[in-house]
Amino acid sequence: MSNLQIEQFSARSDNFGVLIHDPEASVTASIDAPDENAILEALKRRGWKLTHIFTTHHHGDHVEANFALKKRFGAEIIGPRDEETKIPGIDRALSHGERFAFGTFEVEAISTPGHTAGEISFHIPAAKVVFTGDTLFSLGCGRLFEGTPATMFKSLQRLTALPGDTEVYCGHEYTESNARFALTVDPENSALKERAKEVTALREAGHPTLPTTILREMATNPFLRWHDPSIRRNLKMEDASDEAVFAEIRKRKDNF
Repeated sequence: MSNLQIEQFSARSDNFGVLIHDPEASVTASIDAPDENAILEALKRRGWKLTHIFTTHHHGDHVEANFALKKRFGAEIIGPRDEETKIPGIDRALSHGERFAFGTFEVEAISTPGHTAGEISFHIPAAKVVFTGDTLFSLGCGRLFEGTPATMFKSLQRLTALPGDTEVYCGHEYTESNARFALTVDPENSALKERAKEVTALREAGHPTLPTTILREMATNPFLRWHDPSIRRNLKMEDASDEAVFAEIRKRKDNF
């Protein structure tokens, strides 16, 4: 099997665009379609032709270029079944656990609602990579626009069940602000302090803070550390359920 080639680039004000390419099969997918011009520039830079769009959820900053790119390239648009009527130009709808071929790779849909009612993440096991849209961010998670804390909690549990060395690409560059919040609920975490310093340095140099990994997020992202005794002490929730701890952290971030 060939190596999956990945091109990450900035789009809009704080979105990430991502292209993935299987050189053996000459197929290229855009993870979401936030900005037509940014995607066209990335395709030109790499010399790739777009064949697919993998849509994580229906928000405008993730589907804006769907129709334009489909018209230009005839790309197949694949997205969540639970948002099928909201995804512009969708050709194929997926439910949790469904798999499909992308060149020589198999892609698995993981249902990760919470930010929206039907969001999915795209997991490519052989490439050890997952594209989480606006569900899991580096040091954060998505706002609960259409879901409940319980919904998002279950989605994050699904993602943390992936192998620790799985690389995580997400939809936005929010890591610096997420780090500032994370330190308010997990101030004694030495791994988080180091990560926060690293993130500041990366942003000052104009570099992206992604990708991250599942293992790294489990060590530093408070939204995945509901079990941690230190966080529970800081929140005065030592005996609360994991879900209740998560809900409190999400509430605090909303008001941060």
